Amino acid sequence: MNLFSGTISTIEGALNYSSQKQKVISQNIANVDTPGYKAKDVSFKDTLNQAMAGAQKAYRTDSRHYDFKTNAAANGIVSQRNVSYNESGNSVDIDKEMSDLATNQIYYNALVDRMSGKLSSLQNVLKGGR
Repeated sequence: MNLFSGTISTIEGALNYSSQKQKVISQNIANVDTPGYKAKDVSFKDTLNQAMAGAQKAYRTDSRHYDFKTNAAANGIVSQRNVSYNESGNSVDIDKEMSDLATNQIYYNALVDRMSGKLSSLQNVLKGGR
């Protein structure tokens, strides 16, 4: 029996996604002046597909059966290959990256607050409501 019906593990997964997105945004900002650098992004859909593929176990009894593997990029990271914002071939839009950074920070803080609330509830239960 799970104490919070999977809430803590769901929040943990969301925190991992937010952390990965933070790393990618930071890399993009750090490479804003690097010639030929292509901005990257974290695809929620690809990350979800990877999580679902890992959760599904299938036993193939025939080679004609579908495999449960996904074509998702590693860790849900995708590169924007056909976009270029300046003559050096760099595709980093600093305004977009800073906006994404602020949005991700708000998302992360909301998740941390939610996790803190769940853990406070658990602590309250363990103390017997005192």
